[in-house]
Amino acid sequence: MAIILDKLDYVYSPGTAYEKHALKNINLVINDGEFIGIIGHTGSGKSTLIQHMNGLVKATGGTVYYNGADIYDEDYKLKDLRTKVGLVFQYPEHQLFETTVLKDVQFGPKNLGLPPLEVDLRAYDALKQVGIGDDLIDASPFELSGGQKRRVAIAGVLAMKPEVLILDEPTAGLDPKGRDEILDQIAKIHKEQKITVILVSHSMEDVAKYVDRIIVMNHGEAVYDGAPKEVFAHYKELEQIGLAAPQVTYAMHALRDAGIPVTTDATTVEEARDAILAWYREEKK
Repeated sequence: MAIILDKLDYVYSPGTAYEKHALKNINLVINDGEFIGIIGHTGSGKSTLIQHMNGLVKATGGTVYYNGADIYDEDYKLKDLRTKVGLVFQYPEHQLFETTVLKDVQFGPKNLGLPPLEVDLRAYDALKQVGIGDDLIDASPFELSGGQKRRVAIAGVLAMKPEVLILDEPTAGLDPKGRDEILDQIAKIHKEQKITVILVSHSMEDVAKYVDRIIVMNHGEAVYDGAPKEVFAHYKELEQIGLAAPQVTYAMHALRDAGIPVTTDATTVEEARDAILAWYREEKK
């Protein structure tokens, strides 16, 4: 088991007029190799939750375990945790600062004290993983497109060789093509390297397409936790907390209401297509 959150609570600005209970009794197990989506309206606790997973924020109650060790133990080295649990912030390109793409990606491995050859190998490999070619490694990161900057920022985390990759809205501000390219690359990395991926997103279509498990946050609580089909079956309840199901789910329910006996648990366009074709073939018999 990679990460266990045990009775986790977090309060911002306790004892002041700005006190806010951001997380309330969170109990979650993040298993090795999972691809998890975390969804919730703005202010639901998503970002606060993931910042606890690599020790950036310390809980006011409960604890976090990584591979069986309590990260709040006095002798626990948080630096080691952060090399294993990599966090890519929203708009990570704002963190780019080196003069070239290669130097930016080398920064993390260098800080680990690795030999220069290992630093270079990790940087080149990470850039290859995110689809940045050799023609861009000596370019200034500030001259790249928005999508390319995002890829370089993600490569900087991958160069640390994390066991868990956490991404907070990695496609925010990108056009549909850039969004799909980034998410396809992340899905490929997950499949090939078998690392745990945690994706925070506002897009129901994205989480339905890519993840195996969805955690729904609402007012600091994890209100749903399950496979996409299980979670989106509660689409009416999700609407009440400011969320929705993917558009295809609504389309399938509309077909069903119109008297066409299709299954209504489709969460992707491909699943909806298969369900409609199955009904059509049955009708033609």
